[in-house]
Amino acid sequence: MSKLSIHGLVKTYAGGFQAVRGLDLEVESGEFISLLGSSGCGKTTTLQMVAGFVEPTAGTVRVDGRDLAGVAPEKRDMGVVFQSYALFPHMTVAQNVAFGLQMRKIRRRELDERVAEALSMVRLSGLESRYPSELSGGQRQRVAIARVLAIRPRVLLLDEPMSNLDAKLRGEMHVELRSLQRRLGITTILVTHDQVEAMTMSDRIAVMAKGGIAELGTPQQIYDRPNSEFAFKFLGLTNELSGQVLSVGNGTASVRVGQACLPWKDAGLPVGKDIRFFLRPERIRLCPIEVARCRASVVTRLFLGGVWFYEVESELGSLRMTVLNAGLAQPQEGEVVGITWNDDDLQLAGAEVGHG
Repeated sequence: MSKLSIHGLVKTYAGGFQAVRGLDLEVESGEFISLLGSSGCGKTTTLQMVAGFVEPTAGTVRVDGRDLAGVAPEKRDMGVVFQSYALFPHMTVAQNVAFGLQMRKIRRRELDERVAEALSMVRLSGLESRYPSELSGGQRQRVAIARVLAIRPRVLLLDEPMSNLDAKLRGEMHVELRSLQRRLGITTILVTHDQVEAMTMSDRIAVMAKGGIAELGTPQQIYDRPNSEFAFKFLGLTNELSGQVLSVGNGTASVRVGQACLPWKDAGLPVGKDIRFFLRPERIRLCPIEVARCRASVVTRLFLGGVWFYEVESELGSLRMTVLNAGLAQPQEGEVVGITWNDDDLQLAGAEVGHG
C-alpha cells in the first residue's frame, strides 16, 4: 500500500486554458478515491498527470514521498485501466495479462504464477486461451483489471472503466471491483462522471469543477451535508426553495417560503434577508394532513420500481419527492396529501451550507 500526494497541480494548454488549477489531494494508503465531475472539469487530465501521460505545468505528484517529476509512466509502478480496456485482440487472455510482466522481464515460472493468480482474483480461471472477441464486456473488463493486478502496482488508476457496460452489469462490477480493491488494499483513484458509481465504490469523493475540487468527503458527507452549494446541486436531485426572514427572536427565525412560514435556527440572519434552502426529495414524507408541515396536491406520480416519484404543488411551491415502494397503496394524481420532513433535512444555501 502506498500514499499518493498531489500538491499545487496545474495544467495549462496553449492559449492559456487551464484544465487543472492548483489541485491538492492526499490519497491515503489503501484508500479508494473518486474524481467525480462532468466533462471538462479536469478529472481525466488530473489522472493523466498522475499516471505520467501528461506533463504538469506546475505542482508535484509524490508516491510515498518520492517526487515523480520526469519519471516515465512505465517507471511509476502504477496500473491503469482505460475506458476502452486496451486489450490486444490478437492475444489470448493469458497473453494479454502476461504482457506487462514480459515488459518487466519477469521469468517464465513467476510470470505464469502471476497470470494464474491475477485471473483467479477476477474469476476468469479457465478462460486463459480465449481471445477478447470471445468474451463478454464484463469479462473483457476483468481481463484489463487482471493485467494491471499481475504487475502488482502500488497505485491503481481507473479511467471510467465501466462506462461501456450496460446498467445491470455495471452495478455488478461496482461491487466486484470494490471488494477486490479492499481485499488487496491497493491505493486507487477512479475517474468517473457516474454519481452512483462514485457513491458505491469510494471511501471519499472529490467533486471537481473548473479544474479544482469543489467538495471532498465521504459519500454520505458530500450528499447529506455538503459545504458547497455546487455539490448540493450537482449530486442527485434537490428542491431549491427561496424565502425571506420575517422575524428573529429567542434564537429562532421565522422564514416565509411561498405561502408558508417555517421556523429556522437563528444564525445571525437579519430581518428581510432573502435566503434559499435545499431539501432532498427522499427526505420528504407523506403523512396525515392533520400532522403535516404543509398540504400538497399530487401533480405527477411515476412508478420507478424501488420507489415512487412524485411532483407535488405545495404551500412551499413545486416539490419533487420520492417514496420507498413498500407495496402499499399510494396517493393518486390530483389527490391532496400531507407532507413533512425533519428539521435537519432542510439546509440553508450559502458560502457554507448549514442545517437547522
